[in-house]
This record gives sequence, structure tokens and C-alpha cells, in this order.
Amino acid sequence: MKKSLLVIALFVWAFSDAHAQQITAAGATFPYPIYSKWFNEYGAAHPGVEINYQSIGSGGGIKQVCSGVVDFGASDMPMTDDLLKSCGVKLIHIPTVLGAVVPIYNVQGVSDLRFSPDTLANIYLAKITNWNDPAIAKDNPGVHLPDQKIIVVHRSDGSGTTFIFTDYLSKVSSEWKSGPGSGTSINWPTGVGGKGNENVASSVRQYPGAIGYVELIYALQNHINFGALRNAAGNWVKGSIDGVTAAAATAKIPPDYRVSITNAPGPEAYPISSFTYLLIPTQPKNAANEKMIKDMLSWCIKSGESETSALSYAPLPENLAQKVLQTVYSLP
Repeated sequence: MKKSLLVIALFVWAFSDAHAQQITAAGATFPYPIYSKWFNEYGAAHPGVEINYQSIGSGGGIKQVCSGVVDFGASDMPMTDDLLKSCGVKLIHIPTVLGAVVPIYNVQGVSDLRFSPDTLANIYLAKITNWNDPAIAKDNPGVHLPDQKIIVVHRSDGSGTTFIFTDYLSKVSSEWKSGPGSGTSINWPTGVGGKGNENVASSVRQYPGAIGYVELIYALQNHINFGALRNAAGNWVKGSIDGVTAAAATAKIPPDYRVSITNAPGPEAYPISSFTYLLIPTQPKNAANEKMIKDMLSWCIKSGESETSALSYAPLPENLAQKVLQTVYSLP
């Protein structure tokens, strides 16, 4: 009898698993912690639905959604007009949350550093190569800085976090703008590469004297020191939910939601802040998933936004969330 019940249970499990509604997605590592939570909770509340999100970087997410490999993509970089034109499918940007990219560092005996815009740019331009450089000392009066080589760590994959970071550097440094520039992948003047926010955080922890850039939650979860930045108003601010919210407060959001909020004005604005987006095809590759994707998106906006702060993301401003919800409802 027990054997028969086991056989029946295995049959039911195999049948239900084979007929689960599979939704595939790929892209940014920046929002992966919150997306992982959202998609797991949505699947738990909707038996038979499984959302498989691969955290492969924004560049990979754009490529996969444009080639029809996944049901939707994810990117921290709003796609350019040229990218949208070259994409194999028509996409709509759905902003989901806001986050901060922070400069993390591993300098023994130093736990509270400041980086002015020029100093940060010049470190990544390889013009500042030692931690006791006069420019860093000027930003940090009274801090004992070691005579130690700086090891620059950057992303090696197509990365929305890289876009946010280099978009900021291009706004605050003319030399950076005319040199490496901004994008998900650039020719770095110096440094070692790591794939994903996770590996950049791991590398900075591993290498004494290292500096890198990651989304705020990766610094907090890995207990890595991160520096304050001088914002456009001239104030020193560290990455925080409040700082990101302040950066978004003055933004003029276009109808298609594609906007940069780095180096935003405002006394409390954190300068390396950004929206992150889900890239939704107007004609899903799997028509059977169309209704479920719309339902999932509306659930994220109506229920998921309340969970963002626990993972150090900022929720969409309420008025924007309502506009995004209307966009979701209008999806074909």
C-alpha cells in the first residue's frame, strides 16, 4: 500500500512539474536580490508558475531578450534608440526599483573614506595609483592613509552597474567622457575584471588595497567598507535608500521611463543612483505566458515595492508607481 502511494505521489509530482508554467528571464545582477525574492514569492503564491531568472548582467539580458531566448530581460541601462532599433523584438521598459552603486575598498585600518568626483575618476584613469596620494589625502583630512598600491577592480561582463558607474564618471570628468566614456562594456584604462556584482565584491575582499564598485546591497551583505561621495550640491553623502530617493525626486521621467539620474541635484541626493528596468516584449515569445507576465508585473508594483527597503533598494515614488501600473495594464 505504501509503495503504491509513493508511486502515485511521484507520478503527480512529475506530471505537475512537467506542466508547470515556465517563464524565463535574464539580465542585471544589480537587482538580483530583490528579483529573486519577488519571483520566488510570486511562484509560491501561484502554484504551477515558475519564473527562472538568470543573473548574467544587463548586456546579456538585452542580447537574450532581443534574440527571443527569454520571455523578458532586465537591464540597469535604459536601452538607446539604436539598441531598440536593432533589437529583434519591440520592447517596453518597466522601471521596478532604484538602487545605489557604491565605491567599495579594502584598505587595512581605514573604514571611513571620502572620494571627490575627480579623485574617483582619476583612480580609474590610473592617474592616482597609491592610497596615500595627495588627492585622496585632501579628501580625507586626518585619516592615516597607507603607502599601498591601489588595485582597481571592475566588471568584466556587459554590466548595467558599469553603465551607471561610467555614466556618473562621464558627467563629472571631462577626461573620462572623452576617454573611456560610458556603457555596459568599456575599455578600462587599468584594473582586473570580475563577472557580476558578486565577483567584484569577492575580489575587493580578496585583494588588499583594492577598490571596486557594486550595488549597495552587495557591500552590505559582504560587510565591505564603502566610501562617501561629494554630490552635485557639494555635500558628502554615502549610498543609502534616502539618498537614492532624493536623487529620483528631481528627475523628469519621460513617457517611456528611460532616464539617467546620476549626479542629480539636491543637497541629499546620492550621485550614483539609478532606476533598473525589466524589458518586456510587446509580443511575448510564448503567447501562453502573456497574461501571467502582466499579472506578475502588476504584483511586483502593487505588492513587491513594500519589500524593497529591507534589501536596501528604494521603491518607486508613489506617483510613478501608479503610472507604471497603468503601462502594465495597457500591455497587449
